[in-house]
Amino acid sequence: MSTVLAAVAWPYANGPRHIGHVAGFGVPSDVFARYMRMAGHDVLMVSGSDEHGTPILVQADKEGVSPREFVDRNHAIIAHELADLGCSYDLYTRTTTPNHYAVAQELFHQCWANGYMVEQTTRGAISPSTGRTLPDRYIEGTCPICGYPEARGDQCDNCGNQLEPTDLIEPRSRINGEVPEFVETQHFFLDLPALADALRSYLEGREATGTWRPNVIKFSLNILEDIRPRAMTRDLDWGIPVPIEGWREQTHKRLYVWFDAVIGYLSASIEWARRSGDPEAWRRWWNDPEALSYYFMGKDNITFHSQIWPAELLAYAGKGAKGGEPGEYGVLDLPTEVVSSEYLTMESKQFSSSRGHVIYVRDMLTRYQPDALRYYICAAGPENQDSDFTWREFVQRTNSELVAGWGNLVNRTASMIHKSFGEIPAAGDLTDADEALLSTVREGFDSVGDLIGRHRQRQAIAEAMRLVGEANKYVTDQAPFRLKGEDERPRLATVLHVLAQAVSDLNTILAPFLPHSANTVHRVLGGEGAFMPMPEVREVADLDGGPAYPVITGDYAAIPRWASRPVVAGATVAKPTPVFTKLDESVVETELARLGHD
Repeated sequence: MSTVLAAVAWPYANGPRHIGHVAGFGVPSDVFARYMRMAGHDVLMVSGSDEHGTPILVQADKEGVSPREFVDRNHAIIAHELADLGCSYDLYTRTTTPNHYAVAQELFHQCWANGYMVEQTTRGAISPSTGRTLPDRYIEGTCPICGYPEARGDQCDNCGNQLEPTDLIEPRSRINGEVPEFVETQHFFLDLPALADALRSYLEGREATGTWRPNVIKFSLNILEDIRPRAMTRDLDWGIPVPIEGWREQTHKRLYVWFDAVIGYLSASIEWARRSGDPEAWRRWWNDPEALSYYFMGKDNITFHSQIWPAELLAYAGKGAKGGEPGEYGVLDLPTEVVSSEYLTMESKQFSSSRGHVIYVRDMLTRYQPDALRYYICAAGPENQDSDFTWREFVQRTNSELVAGWGNLVNRTASMIHKSFGEIPAAGDLTDADEALLSTVREGFDSVGDLIGRHRQRQAIAEAMRLVGEANKYVTDQAPFRLKGEDERPRLATVLHVLAQAVSDLNTILAPFLPHSANTVHRVLGGEGAFMPMPEVREVADLDGGPAYPVITGDYAAIPRWASRPVVAGATVAKPTPVFTKLDESVVETELARLGHD
């Protein structure tokens, strides 16, 4: 058994999430965490709402509310969306808690004490119309290296090079298009060059394992070629105060949102431990060199998780060229793997809330079953290359794969058992065909489990659905619906028992992908209680006297084992209702009309 941290990207609390967001971080991380729990590993899955930074201020101003009111509302919305999608967080929290402030300040202070936070005068971007600092990511222009016209002020997504806003040709604000004004300002910079050798050693060690997705490790190593100090403070009044004498009192200086956001994985683990009654429990996932940690996100966040976050951890431990000592949290584990997905587009266009080309998670869950969305993301999502969500494919996959494939197998198995026996019958002697099906399905625990463990979820769910196809073929070949004579009843009982066992095992194999329907199938076969534990949103008191807030949490101790479990002969099987809802073809035209398509 391994100790496994599932560190899930922190959704930015500037509004509800759309399906492109959860395709990158939400569903893949949950499938992995659920499988690893079922396989017997000790999993801690954490995340929360990222609530600092200039974009929050800009949006709050537009709506005429305070930043705190703005993030309070959006944090609650996002938490409910993710819980309803079935994301099984041990703790989903937020970055505006006193706990997170304290953890972020501890890391910053120790990085500074070890010499890796250096003061520099730089030129910061200011919005001429508001006088407010523009974050690097909100400045766009032409890349001076490759000529890409939409490079950001922190990096170019086309060539991967790290940039400064002043490097851009014809820089402009992404907020309102105005040309930013650059003024001199003092900031703390993370001395990345002093950490470059340690970072390279870490990344090359990860490359040697062969486990990272090739695009992720290649990109991560490439950005080391032009490594330079990076500002870790900002000129704004919404964020975490800088915990250094002479800076703490400056109300217009705050920690860079990307410095504090990645620390959320640690602060959420510490908050979870404090809430568990064992405040030091988090150390099992963070101070043990044998512990495993997997970070889930979209590809635009690779830099922060394979360079900035490891650099912060190395600087905190004093493991760069300047030496130093670890702070009170000790030597913290570096990521075992950065699991980055590519981009999901919709109907061949990028998601755009401002242009209405978007479907929000809440709208999707209101109109369709959550497992239909989860299935689509797992089967056709942007795992290792960009993919396009289309309503036609969503309807087609739901109807032909979920409804006609898996749902039909469950429904006709339960219907035949109910009609002929009313309960799962005992099996007689098994034929070669019976043994072959049961063996083939049991082998899926190894094949599908191995693929999920290596973050090959598209292949994993395809293999699971291949096994569903084998079970459907068995029904056709054995034709239990034709076994009507009294002398054929023993054979009918055996075939239906074999089918019940196959459906039960397939339900276990599909459960990490389809947890909601796994509970339904469990009940269809006469099971009681919840088969797959589900998350819940709870309002909790702040641990340090701040205002109460909602979190996602859950008790996942009763999760089933990743193994075949004998079905119970005699378990009552009622007349079933369809597990999945078949979608009318008109859904395509209706949804395209919502997007303004002809």
